[in-house]
Amino acid sequence: QVQLVESGGGLVQAGDSLRLSCAASERISTYTMAWFRQAPGKEREFVAGITWNGGRTNYADAVKGRFTISRDNTKNMAYLQMNTLKPEDTAGYYCALRRRLNNMIPIQPNEYDSWGQGTQVTVSS
Repeated sequence: QVQLVESGGGLVQAGDSLRLSCAASERISTYTMAWFRQAPGKEREFVAGITWNGGRTNYADAVKGRFTISRDNTKNMAYLQMNTLKPEDTAGYYCALRRRLNNMIPIQPNEYDSWGQGTQVTVSS
């Protein structure tokens, strides 16, 4: 099973930016990739997703216009650029891979097959 490792989290102030990275242990070029987040006491929620070739993306309403998902299939990497961070963005952020050969970007966590361990993002006000 593919291993996913996130990095790039940290403690920042409101209005700052962070770029999260997700490194995969094998080729991801045919799979949808996504980022989810989970705050303490809350369910894991969809943040952003990208199709296998980057041709289509999808974002949660809460992050539209502030976050950008991208990927580099030559490096087996996915990224989440987060701008204008808000305290409510504080959460553990998880990279996910969907091992199905279609062009869907589901928002339900159970539609994804592989997960990383997560990286913490904390935004202070």
